Amino acid sequence: MMLIRIGASCCFSFLFYGLAFGEATFEIREKITYSTVGDRELLLDAFIPKEEGKYPAVLVVHGGAWRSGNRKQLRAYATTLAERGFVCFAIDYRLAPKHKFPAQIEDCRAAVKWIRENASQYKVNPKRVGAIGYSAGGHLVSLLATTGQPPSEASGNVDTRIQAAAAGGAPTDFRWFPDNGRWAEFWMGGDLSSKKEKFQAASSAAFVDAGDAPLFFFHGSADELVPEAWTKACYFQLKSAGVKTEFYSIANAGHMQAAMDPKALKKACDFLASELVRESTLGPSVERQTSRNSERVPNEEIAEEK
Repeated sequence: MMLIRIGASCCFSFLFYGLAFGEATFEIREKITYSTVGDRELLLDAFIPKEEGKYPAVLVVHGGAWRSGNRKQLRAYATTLAERGFVCFAIDYRLAPKHKFPAQIEDCRAAVKWIRENASQYKVNPKRVGAIGYSAGGHLVSLLATTGQPPSEASGNVDTRIQAAAAGGAPTDFRWFPDNGRWAEFWMGGDLSSKKEKFQAASSAAFVDAGDAPLFFFHGSADELVPEAWTKACYFQLKSAGVKTEFYSIANAGHMQAAMDPKALKKACDFLASELVRESTLGPSVERQTSRNSERVPNEEIAEEK
């Protein structure tokens, strides 16, 4: 069954290591603790432009069916964005079956909070935070985009909303399955009958409203692990709500092929740049890389930058 075979995406861990690039325009700082849960330190790697300036940030979230993978997995995504002048933060997060949902999205929100709290140390413009992920990581960034909250006492008065996201191969609706969700017991701790509220809470399509962050989806048309319809549930909801969203279908590509498609990655990066870049507040490398991109104000908060 397709829903069970999604576990095959665990092999993602081997897809993006050891890629060669030219002389870097950024530095990498590794093994930075962004959160501590119990006795577990959650780590990230930061990719920081070398030039002085104030840059938009992008959270990079790995896949692996919510039960495998690590922050090294999507290094190609992080380095591609860093070359374009973004500060990137590739994170680890707690994995199932030891850690059930919502541990994974809680860790992603903790990372967004950490980025804003430490913005000055990493050349980040805290009002320009986006995210990119693939497969389970794509699901998590789509959930970030649709469930972010303004500053509150619960969040330590730190905004957990993001301003844009790019989600590849992302399941976005868990509210109905032919097997009653039994495939997800390792992650949810039960099926749809016993853990209905968790399946609802994991569904980014269930939380769409007009205030959500712009979302770019990319997907292989021949993906049998996560069929396009599973992503389009959120895409169509966003369209109906008037939220800027795009869906790029990669012809004849399966789940793994789509993850490595260079045109899809470029389109995802272009989308993030179009939403996150404001030349007057960014460093010179971003200005050069994005001078041809159109500008769009992500939300009302950006007016404060003027």
